[in-house]
Amino acid sequence: MEKKKTLVLGASDNPSRYSFLAVQKLRKYEHPVVAIGRKNTTVADVLIEKDKKPFTGINTVTLYLNPLHQQEYYNYILSLKPERIIFNPGSENEELAELAKKNNIRVMEACTLVLLSTGQY
Repeated sequence: MEKKKTLVLGASDNPSRYSFLAVQKLRKYEHPVVAIGRKNTTVADVLIEKDKKPFTGINTVTLYLNPLHQQEYYNYILSLKPERIIFNPGSENEELAELAKKNNIRVMEACTLVLLSTGQY
């Protein structure tokens, strides 16, 4: 299975959050993970950072932010030139999806956890 470097945007160290589970499951499947959240913390072996770092080699951006909180990240996400953006349930955003498509970024409305579990990631 190809390893896909993934940015988890909206990452949390709260075990009841789906973004927390996604970081853990991505690492379980040995995908390289970088993460941005509201505070500097750690989940599994992944450092969650507050700052928009200029990460390179990002294959997938998986979103765990509601659309209102995504706006400040539009240019940042596009600047990373990911191959795809996954809009997890609750993060669907037509505006960002259109911007992504215009930049030749594949858009999926899906659940990262389900994609990993079913081998479709």
